Amino acid sequence: MRPAIHPVYEAVVFRDKSAGTAFLTRSTIVTRDLPTLEWEDGRTYPVWDVDVSAASHPFWTGTARVLDTEGRVEKFRRRYARP
Repeated sequence: MRPAIHPVYEAVVFRDKSAGTAFLTRSTIVTRDLPTLEWEDGRTYPVWDVDVSAASHPFWTGTARVLDTEGRVEKFRRRYARP
């Protein structure tokens, strides 16, 4: 591998703003100007706020709703059916 062409891969805390949860993982996000947070292990990590994660997404939380139960083809045929 060529030296000095790969991004820095370091630990980052991803915090879900809507669910109030956070998880620690590694990422290539540029963490230079990010706020920091003291994690459970006593170390300080940069924080990246996200709007949706598995903790708040309707599919993963089981709160997803089916909006259209009728098929699109049947709806089209009913709308444009000839008398």
